[in-house]
Amino acid sequence: MEKATEMEFPAFPYKPYSIQLDFMKFLYQSLDKGGVSMLESPTGTGKTLSMICSALQWLVDKKNLENFKTNNEDGKSGDDDDEPDWMKNYVPNKEPDLAPVPRRKIGFSSGKREKEETVRHLSSLSREGVEEGNAIGKLVRNAKVDDEVDDKEFLLEEYDSEGEYGGKSKRKNCGVDDLFSSDEEEEVDGFGEDEEEPKIKVYFCSRTHSQLSQFVKELRKTKFASELKVVCLGSRKSLCINEEVLKLGSSTRINERCLELQKNKKNEPSKIKKLGSGKKVRCTGCPMLRNRKIEEFRNEIIQLEALDIEDLVRIGRNLGTCPYYGSRRMMPTADLVVLPYQSLLSKASRESLGLNLKDSVIIIDEAHNLADTLTSMYDAKITAPQLNHLEAHLNGYFQRFRNLLGPGNRRYIQTLMVLTRAFLKVLRDDHTDPPYDGEEIKSASDSSSMSINEFLFALNIDNINLIRLLLYMKESNIIYKVSGYGDKVAISQKVEDSEAVVEEESAISGFRALADMLFSLTNKDCDGKIIISMPKQTCNGQERGYIKYVMLTGEKIFSQVLDQAHAVILAGGTLQPIEETKERLFPSLQLDQLPFFSCSHIIPPKNILPIAVKHGPSGQSFDFSYKGRGSSTMIGELGLLLSNLSTVVPQGVVVFFSSFDYEAKVYNSWKASGILSRIMKKKRIFREPRKSTEIEAVLTEYKETVDSLSTNNLTSCNGAILLAVVGGKISEGINFSDGSGRCIVMVGLPYPSPSDIELIERVKHIEGLENTTMFRNLKSSNQCQNRDLDTGFQILRSCKGRGKEYYENLCMKAVNQSIGRAIRHINDYAAILLIDARYASDPTKRSFSHSTDKLPQWIKSCLVTTTHNYGEVHRLLHQFFKFHNNKEKQ
Repeated sequence: MEKATEMEFPAFPYKPYSIQLDFMKFLYQSLDKGGVSMLESPTGTGKTLSMICSALQWLVDKKNLENFKTNNEDGKSGDDDDEPDWMKNYVPNKEPDLAPVPRRKIGFSSGKREKEETVRHLSSLSREGVEEGNAIGKLVRNAKVDDEVDDKEFLLEEYDSEGEYGGKSKRKNCGVDDLFSSDEEEEVDGFGEDEEEPKIKVYFCSRTHSQLSQFVKELRKTKFASELKVVCLGSRKSLCINEEVLKLGSSTRINERCLELQKNKKNEPSKIKKLGSGKKVRCTGCPMLRNRKIEEFRNEIIQLEALDIEDLVRIGRNLGTCPYYGSRRMMPTADLVVLPYQSLLSKASRESLGLNLKDSVIIIDEAHNLADTLTSMYDAKITAPQLNHLEAHLNGYFQRFRNLLGPGNRRYIQTLMVLTRAFLKVLRDDHTDPPYDGEEIKSASDSSSMSINEFLFALNIDNINLIRLLLYMKESNIIYKVSGYGDKVAISQKVEDSEAVVEEESAISGFRALADMLFSLTNKDCDGKIIISMPKQTCNGQERGYIKYVMLTGEKIFSQVLDQAHAVILAGGTLQPIEETKERLFPSLQLDQLPFFSCSHIIPPKNILPIAVKHGPSGQSFDFSYKGRGSSTMIGELGLLLSNLSTVVPQGVVVFFSSFDYEAKVYNSWKASGILSRIMKKKRIFREPRKSTEIEAVLTEYKETVDSLSTNNLTSCNGAILLAVVGGKISEGINFSDGSGRCIVMVGLPYPSPSDIELIERVKHIEGLENTTMFRNLKSSNQCQNRDLDTGFQILRSCKGRGKEYYENLCMKAVNQSIGRAIRHINDYAAILLIDARYASDPTKRSFSHSTDKLPQWIKSCLVTTTHNYGEVHRLLHQFFKFHNNKEKQ
């Protein structure tokens, strides 16, 4: 520790607080030791800037040390006086016995990894085939209805299906592109020139592009923005500047269109094609993809300081070249790579981008939901409309070419037809014609779950070699041959509008969904579950059914990252309880061997007033459990509370509800009873919109209203109230500093709905780590097949260990994320009201864990756990805001 206190971080642009210094020192030491570490620093404490200054200082010191050693090995003398004293004294001791835990023990054995990599390799697509198939589909869509198209263009080449794993098509197979990529994986030919890469990189990733942009803005405050090579990666949807492509809207269609244009750009003259509807379009390559322009873009941004996504788009528009591929061109020589979660955590994305994680540093910010984010990335889903579309295309193609196809192609196409029909039978609610033996699926009311093996046996497809089938789909290019022919037939017969072939339910999208599902079925039986959601009639028409694979464990996925990197840092404002993250991502690591840092807030305790509110103004005890929250009494009592808060809390109040549906029910009840108009005499009311595109406008108007109406005269309108939803956009990434968040109100404990079948499967899986007999009993009684609310509650009540802990953690993580929106700087202040009797307790009289134990320490230490009545709450609030109002006047 004596050496640690000598550390300096000269890049920090301000005089750091003590907790910031502690954070930076701990991070620096963690990077030296390697392995996985967790760092928690409350929102508003300068966490991002601290990470930048510590991690990049370590990177610079590491490079200087390596250069010094290299010069000495070459016989060159090094000048020790150029090295800071604190760094010389803190040269890491690399003796093996000082390492707290060997990193290589985290994860799976090499044999298991090799097997997984073999399966994924066998299920990948040829890049050449992807581009060729898209080009064929484009030519067909742009063809005149009365043009003759040689059907032989769509004929599959002879396929030899013999061999251990499959066969070989006679077509040349150049390059491999993963069939299960995340929509942004493919790379333009000629842009990936080999360049000498730095020996070590720092990868910083977060969940959203806005969070990445905020990281770059903080980086610009330091000298590292100009001293290091920095590149920011994003999705095509965020970086594309081709207006015609952007008009397609969805990420999937933008990605597919980009690949088509890449094929067309190669030595093809611009041609005018007329669609069946008479619309003329130009068939040409993307004008933004020119090697000379890409190099010009690279040379431009390499001269500038760190750029965020908006900067890259602006420069790309000015130069008329693609920022998406231009930024990737910078990646090999970058010291710092800023990118979204998915690009780093997905194996397919890493391979496509050429990310070399060996001996590098990975910092994952906003890591509180990392385990769920990681597993959800590997989910697979196929819908009934996609299956219907696939069935029609496969049938039409097979009827047209069956006499021209070789035995290998015929056999595999028939296998695909068998699988498609089997999946469809599951989703067709036809009780007179059972699609398979057994009663498990048929007994489900709306949704049901099965293991992989149960699913395969129930559908009688357990004898199909899925690995060989996936290899065939890669090598034969069947996806684009069948889709191209089906699109051509649809246009020529004028059955569909010419634009329909590129909609979300296109055959290509369906094929990809089918391939994802088939690949998921090659996983271990214990790794995930198959969810079957039956189509159901709603007031808006029939809701589509689907089959979905849900990955339940992220351990082996995350081990691929851990085993390569020198150090992995999980950071966030709220990471506790850390036990759940450890058990789900690196269970082989003992808890006492996991370096964990947590600091208090920079604000003084007097700047925060958290209160567990047990009673309302009329004395009614608050009970917002699932059974109690819908009562008119409870909703009315909450309205009276908010009406009273409007008179004592200045400026802005943010109220969090458990769901959009419950918020709407409360709002409509208040409106009907007159409580709403009563509240609005004091504060204007805003509501979080369901559509994310409308949030920015609502927030802007809310904050402007707070600023314009805030006054010290509490007899007039003095601010605004924002009704928000836990888990929505506002609860995750929006800051309410100063007047926009003087009071945060959390209504109830926002436990996830027990009727969510995917949630229940995850709970069962986690609980099963300790206990497996209870769920066998439930299953044998057939109770767990009826996916209603009561059954979900029954399963949760049966949990006594980690499953119960996981469910409670989901709730409290959501609470912590929501209430942490208010305090943003050292002079900020806010009240936090936890509205539910379950929050209130006397910690001296309980001998068991309580929900408030999982609050952040800086809130828990100030929490008022018991109040006798609402009058006491009102008095505490009055004193709190009076104190800070007088302080501001001084």
